[in-house]
Amino acid sequence: MILTSPSGVGLTYADRADMVVPLIFRFVSGPLPTSHHLEEYLAGGRGDPEVRWSDLVARSPETGLAHKEFPLGWFCKAYGFDLIELWFDPRPNDQLQLIWILDYLRSEPYMAERLKLRFVDFDLPGADAAELRHRNVREFELADSDFEMARLAWEAYRAPTPELCFGLLGRDIPRLPFLKPAIEELLAELPSPITGLGATEAQLLRLIANGHNRTKELFQPGGLLETRVFDQWELGPLLEGLGSGPMPAITGLDPKLATLAPHDARGRNAAYRRSRLSLTEFGKAVLDGREEFRRHNAIRRWWGGTLLTNERLWRWDHESRLLIAPD
Repeated sequence: MILTSPSGVGLTYADRADMVVPLIFRFVSGPLPTSHHLEEYLAGGRGDPEVRWSDLVARSPETGLAHKEFPLGWFCKAYGFDLIELWFDPRPNDQLQLIWILDYLRSEPYMAERLKLRFVDFDLPGADAAELRHRNVREFELADSDFEMARLAWEAYRAPTPELCFGLLGRDIPRLPFLKPAIEELLAELPSPITGLGATEAQLLRLIANGHNRTKELFQPGGLLETRVFDQWELGPLLEGLGSGPMPAITGLDPKLATLAPHDARGRNAAYRRSRLSLTEFGKAVLDGREEFRRHNAIRRWWGGTLLTNERLWRWDHESRLLIAPD
């Protein structure tokens, strides 16, 4: 069995395992799922959860669709999987999924004893099935200390402030080599003390200032916006945040976005495509560092378990690599 993220769905067709389980959660935007929600997801059919671990799993010649009804740990033991591999690439959401599932597997001894970690030092979505089938990817055993580090890191990300995550940057984490760079990429999405923007928000303003005024250019995977944190569905709310409030930094978003439900993906996508973006004078001043966006606009968004508001605004100084507490 291979446990991976949606990025690794190509492994389903690479003939490297009897079963590939892509775990669907996104942990980099919005409020985190509750512990109960995550437990229900891995418990499968019990309690009829809204989503479950088997949702993206293909029918298996050996087990058919039996996996649809059972908890992940029970299913692995009942069907005798003798090797369980973890394939998570270096991007932040993959690394968050890795520490979450390692924390879960601490309480599943059958799976934990058969677990191996693959050293995926490349982006999984960029690799097709043929490449994945033949690629040599190093494999590592996991020790109790690795499970404990995953537990600490997952608790740190879920904490009500980013302080524990910042503390991870000073730790030695040799078996999880991509975790610290991922945490630093996440910290960079906290507002800057100069512009009040996170790293991706600042990138969006720079690209719009350079004439890239179509959302297709900005949102397209592998396109101009070199963000490894957010996917294309998470960029829209960031853009809308920059274009709303008393002092918007951008103009040109389709007005219909304000009336569409958040779950109306088709309607919102069409409205984004109709948008023609440009910076306001205030946006230019923010990009130049002459104004701070958060000083003039409200903020209420989640960073892991931290709720960021104007009154409780944690910031990240990129130059000095320091976490700045609220005033």
